[in-house]
Amino acid sequence: MTVRIVTDSTCDLPAELIAEHQIALVPLYINFGAQSFLDGVDLSRAEFYARLPSSTPPPTTSAPGPAAFSDIYQRLIAEGASGILSIHVASMLSNVVNVAQAAASTISAAAVRVIDGGQITLGTGFLVLHAARLAASGASLDAIVASVEALAGHTHSFAALDTLEYLRRGGRVNLIMFSVGTLLKLKPILKMHAGMIVTERVRTSKGAIDRLVSLALQLGPLESIALVHAATAERLELLRQQVAARLPGVPIRMVGEVAPVIGAHVGPGSVGIVCIRKA
Repeated sequence: MTVRIVTDSTCDLPAELIAEHQIALVPLYINFGAQSFLDGVDLSRAEFYARLPSSTPPPTTSAPGPAAFSDIYQRLIAEGASGILSIHVASMLSNVVNVAQAAASTISAAAVRVIDGGQITLGTGFLVLHAARLAASGASLDAIVASVEALAGHTHSFAALDTLEYLRRGGRVNLIMFSVGTLLKLKPILKMHAGMIVTERVRTSKGAIDRLVSLALQLGPLESIALVHAATAERLELLRQQVAARLPGVPIRMVGEVAPVIGAHVGPGSVGIVCIRKA
């Protein structure tokens, strides 16, 4: 059985890994007013983050229609795929999973399975890369699905936002919470696991980075981690230093910059850590 893997542009995997493992990528849309751009195709991350702070109204994001997914599924079948696994950003954050499932229901020439990864950025990326490696080894579609779902249970993502402003602009934070948070200069912490987000707040940027590493430590023994950032090399380096000092021996498998579709909501200055807990 030849299984191919599909994901979306929020996975934040490096381009070289996507090419190496023949992963098919569906770009999502970032919309500035009446202008729509395909993430990573029509608009680079550098261009997006340069434009984001002064954008009025704020950018919106959207998934492509089912045709974008069905076209890729059909192409992979034409290339010899007898099974396809489509792994996507958490459904509580985006409609991508629903659109992919609608497209999969129209495909009869091969088995197509769609998974809600329950994750974000390189949390999804870890699942996709794991699936691609299993597919390359000749594993069956059912075996890959079971292994990815098991890995998802051990995957945790933590992010420290520099401001609540971008969540507010996107209508994703209560206005009262925004006002209090701004007054007290609080830094939001987002914790994501199994498709659910839990939030907390700390008082300083340094405290936020300390908290990310503390959350990782609380998980117990870790298999590997990844670091992510949104146009903030300085805070990324601070996080890297904390990880090296407090999580010695845990390999940093990847470092990625957050895709515009996520960056539009978390804003520049955000950093995160994705952890794979040992089984």
